[in-house]
Parts: sequence; C-alpha cells; structure tokens
Amino acid sequence: MHRAAGLAVRADGPAVVGARMASGTGVGPLRIWAPCEVVWLRDEPERYGFGYGTLPGHPERGEEAFEVTVDHEGQVWFDIRAFSRPATWYARVGSPVVRRIQDAVTDRYVSAMRKLASARR
Repeated sequence: MHRAAGLAVRADGPAVVGARMASGTGVGPLRIWAPCEVVWLRDEPERYGFGYGTLPGHPERGEEAFEVTVDHEGQVWFDIRAFSRPATWYARVGSPVVRRIQDAVTDRYVSAMRKLASARR
C-alpha cells in the first residue's frame, strides 16, 4: 500500500509485531525518511490490519493504523486511524505544510487501496 501510494519503503520483512520499516517522501538527498515499528497486528478471516508507532528520526511522534474489514454483506472497508504531534524542529515550524502532506498521503493510501482491491477482482 505504501509503495502503491508513491512512497519509498525500507522494511526488514513482512508486517509482524516488532518489524521495523521506514517510508520516505521526497527525492534523492531531499528524501525524508519516517522510521516506524509495528506494534500490533490483527489477522482474522474477515479483518486484517496493523498499527505502527514512530521511532526516533521520524518527523512526527505518534501512531498510525490500517485495517481492512469484510462485513457480513461482503462489503470491504478500509480504515486509517492516526494521531501525531511534531517531533522535529522542521515539523513544528512547518506544521501547516506537514498537515497538508499528511492529508495528501492519506488520500494516496485510499487511492492505492482502491486500485489494489480492484486489481484483485
């Protein structure tokens, strides 16, 4: 999903509790990496998801969760939950811009999941 949303990704394996990953936005030396660690995982027949918390070096301090659910009517739901606050000087100074970037990335996650889901039909 992250790659499909246009982010660069570094991961040490699949999403399991304790796995570390970093997503990056930007280009070349101007890329900002956001390291995180998976803190919970849900793997059930009708629900799959994971949540991760930020690690030192992330511009924000917080958590983000992604969950896909198939309801009793067969409808697929994709939920994103996030909370954060600035963890770096540039995130504090650029707070309005950071919020716009976060909103844009969330929109890209949703678009990516729609494309990924339709490709699997």
